[in-house]
Amino acid sequence: MATVAGERDSSLWVILLTFTVAMLFSVVSLPEFIPWQLGYLRPQWVELVLIYWIMALPHRIGIFSAWVLGLFVDVLTGSLLGQHGVAFIIVAYIASSLYQRLRMFAVWQQSLIVFVTIGISQLVNFWVENFVGLSQWDMRFLLSALVSAMLWPWVFLVLRHLRRLFNVS
Repeated sequence: MATVAGERDSSLWVILLTFTVAMLFSVVSLPEFIPWQLGYLRPQWVELVLIYWIMALPHRIGIFSAWVLGLFVDVLTGSLLGQHGVAFIIVAYIASSLYQRLRMFAVWQQSLIVFVTIGISQLVNFWVENFVGLSQWDMRFLLSALVSAMLWPWVFLVLRHLRRLFNVS
């Protein structure tokens, strides 16, 4: 029984570490030589990792985890408290309701679902920011979802390798 508890603790640390790295990637500044307009191409790292863990471990990572993670991202990025929480809840709901189908899809088909899911999340974020007057409507928000979908195969492969290497269950 002690080994099961020890494995769960190490599994939790791997999951938390991947979310922490994703949050760090989300706030790393772009180099000076890159124009600020290309910031729209920044992938949604936290949402990619969230989708993976919900798909891989739906019994451990779910809507509550997504909400807490969203609150952390709100504090980290200085956005409205609850903005990312709501968006991540939507992502978690979509991913958790489709996780069995997603597992059966090829990785490129999963990328299409990731594009739609992150696009909806970005739409919610822009809607909230537009509602409070922080941004203007712009279709460039979909570029982040497109880049995230293109990176999904690599994120999927790296996280699956980590899950298997550390026997996360």
